[in-house]
Amino acid sequence: MNNIYGYGLPVAASTYASKIDFGIWLIHAAMITIFVLWSIFFAYLLIKYRRRPGVPARREEHSGELASLMPDIVVMLFEIGLIVFYAIPVWGKIKMTLPPARDSVLVNVEAEQFAWNVHYPGPDGKFGATKESLIRFSNPIGLDSSDPAAADDVVVANELHLPVGKPALIHLTSLDVIHDFFVPAFRIKQDIVPGMDIPIWITPTRVGHYELACAQLCGFGHSLMRGDVYVQSQADYDAWLKSRAAAKPKTAPATEGF
Repeated sequence: MNNIYGYGLPVAASTYASKIDFGIWLIHAAMITIFVLWSIFFAYLLIKYRRRPGVPARREEHSGELASLMPDIVVMLFEIGLIVFYAIPVWGKIKMTLPPARDSVLVNVEAEQFAWNVHYPGPDGKFGATKESLIRFSNPIGLDSSDPAAADDVVVANELHLPVGKPALIHLTSLDVIHDFFVPAFRIKQDIVPGMDIPIWITPTRVGHYELACAQLCGFGHSLMRGDVYVQSQADYDAWLKSRAAAKPKTAPATEGF
């Protein structure tokens, strides 16, 4: 795995990672600035109004309260500006605007205790049908092998392969409880709620090997629920997908029931 962790933030490996990092650094810089300024002000008060022999304690009257509220007003305006000019546009770009499916790599990820089941449509670009009644250990997503579109589908556990420089449209579902799809290098973190199909998108920018983790406590094996993300060149990704489709064993049509 790439050495993506250090003293600062992990390696930024997606198109919007830099936007997330900017917000993190901006908020930290603002909080440090406020801490330093208030520390200087408190030190000034401690020195100016310290107890001294022969100097009686007295109350100083000030005309108007507006001056004392100015620091709070400045902080409030900064926070409003941060929300309006940074948070809302970035949130809208990442969470509310999805790339067209025709221009994206399509992947379905189904989380379960305690694994990631990753479903690719295969070279034909079409997902095979799935049925809940077909789910079993050897068929974790319930892929219906009688559907012609499922013939070249690829299903792997705990491996997410993506081509570099191309949008990936990923649909997240859960088989049991709430999980959380978290890839630090991509700066993506999304809860997966049972009964919901939640779309996210990523455009990887760096070839490499990264970590996928569940960031929501989901049971006694939560700490073991991790996977690997492989960002590859388009040629390597296509070759991997074809090799997995070709290696898929021929099976008889699935039957429902356990």
